[in-house]
Amino acid sequence: MGVTIRTAGEGDRDLVVRLLDEAFRNDPVSGWVFPGAEDRRANHPGLMAAFTDIVFAAGRIDVTEDGSACALWMSVPADDHDGEGDGGDGEDDGPAQVREAVDPDNERIEQIGRLTAAVHPSGRAHEYLWMIGVAPARQGEGLGTALIESVLDRCDREGLPAYLEASNARSRALYERLGFEPSGPVLDLPEGGPSMWPMWREPRAPKA
Repeated sequence: MGVTIRTAGEGDRDLVVRLLDEAFRNDPVSGWVFPGAEDRRANHPGLMAAFTDIVFAAGRIDVTEDGSACALWMSVPADDHDGEGDGGDGEDDGPAQVREAVDPDNERIEQIGRLTAAVHPSGRAHEYLWMIGVAPARQGEGLGTALIESVLDRCDREGLPAYLEASNARSRALYERLGFEPSGPVLDLPEGGPSMWPMWREPRAPKA
């Protein structure tokens, strides 16, 4: 059975935030940004809401028709250096503004934005998979693959590469199966934090 995908609208904001919160609350990077369980419960949804609003404003969010998975994409032009596309706030201001909106006392919120911006490739236009979230009860059913492949098929038709940062070994393995390869050195978060894997995919010959 195929997966029906549609473009999310503003009315889907709460759904997207909930999906991202549930999917990433136990992710290693989220655990580094919010090391305390109580702090994570309180502020993790706000960070996911901030990311959702950024992508609604400057990118595109795809959701499965049944509301069980979502993918946040940004179309990054060739001269962009922070991965936020035409509507980003800029490498200097964006991470600080997210920190101010979510939890001004947590410097790691700003730090993770600056660290990922620093390793984001520039010079070529590409599609950037900012985040993808699948409801925990539906993981392993191929929903994430379907969401990604729908954009990768377009990338192949248009000759566009794609980029992402994998935040755990499971997602890294999925992206490798979809044609992504390591892009530069592994990003090891400071203070004993987890690793993130920048990954790049060159366009392939379109499927017949």
